[in-house]
Amino acid sequence: MKIIVALKQVPSRDSQLKIAAGGKWIDESDLSFEINEPDAYALEEALQLKEKHGGEVVVLCAGPERAASSIREALAKGADRAIHIEEDNINQLDTLGIARLLAQAAQGESPDLVLTGLQSDDLGAGQVGVVMAELMNLPHGTIIMQVEKQDGSLRVKRELEDGWFQYVTLPLPALLTIQSGINKLRYATLMGIKKAKTKEIKRISGADLSAGAGPAVSLASVYMPQRTKQTQILDGDAKTAAAKLVEKLRFEVRAL
Repeated sequence: MKIIVALKQVPSRDSQLKIAAGGKWIDESDLSFEINEPDAYALEEALQLKEKHGGEVVVLCAGPERAASSIREALAKGADRAIHIEEDNINQLDTLGIARLLAQAAQGESPDLVLTGLQSDDLGAGQVGVVMAELMNLPHGTIIMQVEKQDGSLRVKRELEDGWFQYVTLPLPALLTIQSGINKLRYATLMGIKKAKTKEIKRISGADLSAGAGPAVSLASVYMPQRTKQTQILDGDAKTAAAKLVEKLRFEVRAL
């Protein structure tokens, strides 16, 4: 079974973010980068499926030259080879544009299964995976918590609201977006790091892929969230005030 895992490189979670001079993205000059965490879980699921059923895991990543470090990390963890779509202006592409690049590169591999993370840590749109499935004409499942391979199909467990789950059977080939926490992430071993240096990374220029029309959505500006302090007095007796507090924590703060 050939599995393609779409990875995105994002700023490290502990990065101190600053807005770039143009006001349309963050200043990346002093940032460190890492594999998008949901995509790391997609990679782990692919590696476990390969260990159970055999086959090949191919990493697919679109991004500038710096993305090579995350690709090498994925190869060190056990991926067999990689495809790097070299695109310096990746942050100027919308969801559809990125999905088009990934889908066109993936279709040339004729995969049995495509895995992506549920969403990215930087933008969090959660759309690239499902748009890829539409462009590749593949059945898809989202928020996947468990994958079981059957003869010519997959049985997957989807996470729903309020603690509910749904079990769905999908024919192969298919595309799944993986929920974070599905497995325990592995670390790259010293032997894996050494082997990664000899594994193939196929490089494709983003300009060589026919990405189609221009972006359907453009990013006007980004800004740091404004911090404000606010005090609310909850009227009524203790029972009434407690009920109001719970309601605000649940629906406004979303802490419950």
